[in-house]
Amino acid sequence: MAIVLWSVMPLSIESSASDHALQELVAGHVRSLMVDHLTDMTSSDSHTVKLWFEGKLDFSPPVPELSMQGFRLVGGRLEYLGKRPVAALVYQRREHVVNLFMWPAQPATSGDATMVTRHGYHLAHWRGSGLSYWAVSNLN
Repeated sequence: MAIVLWSVMPLSIESSASDHALQELVAGHVRSLMVDHLTDMTSSDSHTVKLWFEGKLDFSPPVPELSMQGFRLVGGRLEYLGKRPVAALVYQRREHVVNLFMWPAQPATSGDATMVTRHGYHLAHWRGSGLSYWAVSNLN
């Protein structure tokens, strides 16, 4: 599973994900697979990855340890979505790559987790602790 972090941007996907925003998320995932740019920082240590993001973003992204759930941390990278940098954590489940994008959520946003499929990729969205998360992968 990948998580996407999105902050307040001209292109807002907080209340309802626009097709353009979903296309940007899928494009970011596909680009990371196509151009051999899966990570800027390769490490399976969540603390090391978290420290790498310091000073590169205007927020501190959490780096959850998900190996017990079958998702091995590969590393992290900076991604640009909606004209701003966001955190992209990269996890692997068997041969599948999951990009987890995250950024600060708009104030007072709430809502249940949602799932959507675009171009054969599955996107899961949720909010918590002041952040917006999007996971993108070809996993079911």
